[in-house]
Amino acid sequence: MKMEVYHLYSGGKDSSLSAWILTRLGYDVKLVTISFGLLDSWCFAKETAEKLGFDHQILYLPREILEKAAGMCMKDRHPNSAIQFIHEKALEAVASIPEVERVSDGTRRDDRVPFLDLPRARSLEDRFNIAYIRPLLGLGYKTIKELTEKLFVVEIRESERLEKSDYEVELRHLLRERGVNPLEIFPKSHHQSRVLGWRKKDI
Repeated sequence: MKMEVYHLYSGGKDSSLSAWILTRLGYDVKLVTISFGLLDSWCFAKETAEKLGFDHQILYLPREILEKAAGMCMKDRHPNSAIQFIHEKALEAVASIPEVERVSDGTRRDDRVPFLDLPRARSLEDRFNIAYIRPLLGLGYKTIKELTEKLFVVEIRESERLEKSDYEVELRHLLRERGVNPLEIFPKSHHQSRVLGWRKKDI
């Protein structure tokens, strides 16, 4: 019987590579995309998950979390604390599902945000009695780029123009609703990725 792991999934190359690694390790991977119900941007992750052959579900978090994150952005004039806050709430929400024993994400060695340091990672495991798995924790940018280029067809575009399913989409939307231009908060030039399908599955 395979061990189930619930994996936070945006449809990008890091979360897709992590999911692939988990399958190679023998896990039954369940992809989970976070939404706050403002937009249907989760559909892009769902589409990618289906193309890659993974089970996928949407987990809705309270809008209050996004509201607080937007407030943090406006106060800091920077998104880092807000993205970290949302990510931790997302991990906690998945970990609190009764049947969940293992939670995973696509954070990697070089990440600053979002990223759980060792005390926070241990705290997550202890508070929810789960295993927290990070397949990319020992991998750097060059290795991840090499693997994703072999495995996936990847679209890379400016964050504002890419159809994606990460936390930023609804956060940027809420900032606009509040009359704040996201480009005053987020980097003006920032590229992100979305996986469109397999290039070569078996390597």
